[in-house]
Amino acid sequence: MKSDPATSAAPLRALGGALRSSEPVRAVPAPSAAALLLEEAADLLVVNLDFGAALRTCERAWQGLLEEPAGASLEVKCSLCVVGIQALAEMDRWREVLSWVLQYYQAPEKLPPKVLELCVLLYSKMQEPGAVLDGVRAWLQDPDNQGLPEYRSLAELHLQRVLLPLGLLSEAEELVVGSAAFSEKQRLDALQAVSAARQQQTHGHSGSEETRTLNQEASPRSLPFLYKLAQIFQRIREAVSPPLCQLPIQH
Repeated sequence: MKSDPATSAAPLRALGGALRSSEPVRAVPAPSAAALLLEEAADLLVVNLDFGAALRTCERAWQGLLEEPAGASLEVKCSLCVVGIQALAEMDRWREVLSWVLQYYQAPEKLPPKVLELCVLLYSKMQEPGAVLDGVRAWLQDPDNQGLPEYRSLAELHLQRVLLPLGLLSEAEELVVGSAAFSEKQRLDALQAVSAARQQQTHGHSGSEETRTLNQEASPRSLPFLYKLAQIFQRIREAVSPPLCQLPIQH
């Protein structure tokens, strides 16, 4: 994914005004080494289909990031995990995904929402939602996460993909009733889903027909459909290309 000079210059041309000679152009910072490795890993994953090399490149990039402060390079770190998860899934090493991301974030409650979402989708697709049960619990209970805009969607995902398939209906009810993230309508809809699951459980069924149908189609290579490759490229462009400094324009 090499940058085309004409493309790179487009944002400057799009400013639509001339700079006065007395106004210096502020240089855009060069991408970091980790960001360049991220771009290389994405090429290896999507263009070369060399999944092992893509994973190793992500790991090289992470080694350089471990010495940085916890709050630095957040987009690059998250995107490295996205590419690494995809590479592991393509190599049918999906069982390693959770431990692989946790070696970099140490605790599940520190995982970026998108990374946790991918883990839930992957393990639920592979009919092992219990593998992420404790991790998502910890993430949802962490006060630092409860104000994030992604909190409600992850709570809903946990409900539908983990708690209900595992038959943890009381815990599902507690999550819905006890969380302020749900609107009244969302809460009612979720409680209806729990009630329906309880009725099925009472009649000896271990999950909804929809859940079983999804799980019958389980394949680690279904991840491209869960997290579209176009979204991977978008995240990588955002991570590799720092925002252009606002330049003063002469009117």
